[in-house]
Amino acid sequence: MLFKSLLLGACGLSAVGAAAYKFAPTQISAAFFHSVVRKSALVEQSNMKIELLPALTDNYMYLLIDEDTKEAAIVDPVEPMKVVEAVKKHGVKLKSILTTHHHWDHAGGNEKMVKLAPGLTVYGGDDRIGALTKKVTHYNTFKVGSLNVKCLFTPCHTSGHICYFVTSENSSEPPAVFTGDTLFVAGCGKFFEGTAEEMYKALVDILGRLPPETRVYCGHEYTINNLKFAHHVEPNNEAIKRKLAWAKEKYDSGEPTIPSTIADEFTFNPFMRVREKSVQTHAGTSDPIDTMRSIRKEKDGFKVPKD
Repeated sequence: MLFKSLLLGACGLSAVGAAAYKFAPTQISAAFFHSVVRKSALVEQSNMKIELLPALTDNYMYLLIDEDTKEAAIVDPVEPMKVVEAVKKHGVKLKSILTTHHHWDHAGGNEKMVKLAPGLTVYGGDDRIGALTKKVTHYNTFKVGSLNVKCLFTPCHTSGHICYFVTSENSSEPPAVFTGDTLFVAGCGKFFEGTAEEMYKALVDILGRLPPETRVYCGHEYTINNLKFAHHVEPNNEAIKRKLAWAKEKYDSGEPTIPSTIADEFTFNPFMRVREKSVQTHAGTSDPIDTMRSIRKEKDGFKVPKD
């Protein structure tokens, strides 16, 4: 049964505010979630809806719906049948796939998806993406119904990574950004095909300059482990402590800890706080990019506390 819940309170997501959230159970249950059934969630605004669809062990797919035209796009449809079910439930017309990067847990469902829904436009920034029909790069734009989508080129995790920034004209409601494996809640992706300089540019110069109220929809449910590392970096940061307590409650009930906001990320995400003295002191350097490099290397080998 669907039920409504506002993601307010200790999480500090003041910008998330008035959005309506609905949660519904999904059949995914894995050791990663300590046998808690992960729930889908629906974020409703007057101009658009976004359904968070849990996939695999800790991935998220996102069904983006334009309320004006009832046209939709799906972000990283690694489990296509779940997408088909969500599309039918909402009674919308799926028009496109927004692929953040080529890794199998994000792009691995594209080929099946286009067979299940022929005629889809498949966007992405990397030739390694399956079923790609429209290659995009930085600041390319297109529409999902009446919604405006701007592509943000954020190479580092992969060399062709794209984030998708979604806005609606004449709307006072928060925009959305789908960040794949570049920006997570309280974390960032590993530097598989890039450098600290590239991740700094992606997080601080590109995503960090989006409107502060922008809601962040990332590719994985990594929030608790990320916040434990953040607390290790900044043990006296109260925003981290509050967010971690809130995230544990959500996690234990199977609810997503997503979305976050750009403004909130600057309060508790160490990779977006590399200009802060407290993070630089931990890294032993006063240079933001060296700080980025140092804490990413540290996190790669970080042993997450159990409590």
